[in-house]
Amino acid sequence: MTTSTETDTVVKTQVKEPGLWNVILYNDNQTSMEFVVLVLMQVFHKNFEESSQLMMQIHEHGHGVAGVYPYEIALHKQEDVIYSARAHGYPLRCEIQEA
Repeated sequence: MTTSTETDTVVKTQVKEPGLWNVILYNDNQTSMEFVVLVLMQVFHKNFEESSQLMMQIHEHGHGVAGVYPYEIALHKQEDVIYSARAHGYPLRCEIQEA
C-alpha cells in the first residue's frame, strides 16, 4: 500500500505601497516671485491663487512643499523645476525629501 502526503504551502505576499516624497522649493534673493508662481502653475498644475499663496509661504518661511508624489514623479518634477529655472537664469533650489 502506497500513501502520499501532499503539503500545501501558503505564501503570503505583502505589497508595500511606494513611499511618497515631498518636492520642496526654497526661497532665494534672485528668483522672482512671478517665476515661482509660474513654475507652480506649469510644473505642479496649481491654479493662480494656490500658486500665489504657496509662493508667499516659500518667501516668508524660506521653503514650502510644492507637492507630494511617488519617488519617480517627485524626481521628475524636481528636474523640471531646476531645468526651467536655469533656462531662465534663476538659481531656484528644489529638493525632494521622503514624506
